[in-house]
Amino acid sequence: MSLDVTIAGRKIGADHEPYIICELSGNHNGSLDRALTMIDAAADTGCDAIKLQTYTADTITLKSDRPEFFIHGGPWDGRALYDLYQEAHTPWDWHPALFERARARGVTIFSSPFDNTAVDLLESLGAPAYKIASFELVDLPLVAYVAQQGKPMIMSTGMANDREIDAAVQTARKFGSGEIILLHCVSNYPADIADANVRTVPALGERYGCVPGLSDHTHGVGASVAAIALGGAVIEKHFTLARADGGPDSSFSLEPAEFSALVRDCKDAWKALGRVHFDTLGTEQGSKTFRRSLYVVRDVRRGEAFTHDNVRSIRPGLGLPPSRLWDVVGKVASRDLSRGEPLSDEMIA
Repeated sequence: MSLDVTIAGRKIGADHEPYIICELSGNHNGSLDRALTMIDAAADTGCDAIKLQTYTADTITLKSDRPEFFIHGGPWDGRALYDLYQEAHTPWDWHPALFERARARGVTIFSSPFDNTAVDLLESLGAPAYKIASFELVDLPLVAYVAQQGKPMIMSTGMANDREIDAAVQTARKFGSGEIILLHCVSNYPADIADANVRTVPALGERYGCVPGLSDHTHGVGASVAAIALGGAVIEKHFTLARADGGPDSSFSLEPAEFSALVRDCKDAWKALGRVHFDTLGTEQGSKTFRRSLYVVRDVRRGEAFTHDNVRSIRPGLGLPPSRLWDVVGKVASRDLSRGEPLSDEMIA
């Protein structure tokens, strides 16, 4: 029996279609209209959920000129943390409109809170689940406060070692409902496909007794599809209307047509897993006609011996099975046989 987690009535686990989360992040570029358009476009992809990030620059960092408050390398090289988060954050007064639009489109919406006040805001909006971002996994007081809300929790494990994952899972279980999804994640933006290491996905599920998945920062959909093929049940991927429009996360985000392909390919991969079987499927029965079988390939007179020249294994499959050839050769015909007749036992004297 596989583990399940339920978010807004949707069961998530190995026995259910993959749960695909569309991460809006900061690609709204500071425009509420764009954010609402992103909600509509995300809903059109067929995703199962839309995720926001709920923080302000002041709740996530400090405005400081000290060197450790600046980013070195990657897509945000040289940016001050405060300035980046000020640009990328989703204003809290937008949240009611975004939640309302997603619900009107029939798509689940929740968020990653980055401090307790963000949790309180999301609780007021009826968020059905919470996401702990990789960078916050070590903030056990935040993990505990989120867990206390009694909702399912999704936790990303980027940068975390096994002890840190252990501590986060134990904290979430101690204070919360115990419905936990763990997402393997590589906290590099974008992540190299060679670093994806998606074999970690099923290992997370087995080790922690959780529903496993992937938070995917690679280009394309290959890592996500591979994760589903290995038993992952959840995929989270960043989304943008157009990479050319820019945005904090645009370089590693999927455009609408690409995200639709992600949803399709992941769900097709899950369907293809099926079950282990070594029998004939019902849908294969019609094809059995075109297997090989033994046919008379030259006219044979009654009493004449069967040889490799007058009996052969050919298609279709209406005669005796090919394995009977060894028994048939050397025996004689019980009646006159015409070329093209499928061989049967009653033809053998």
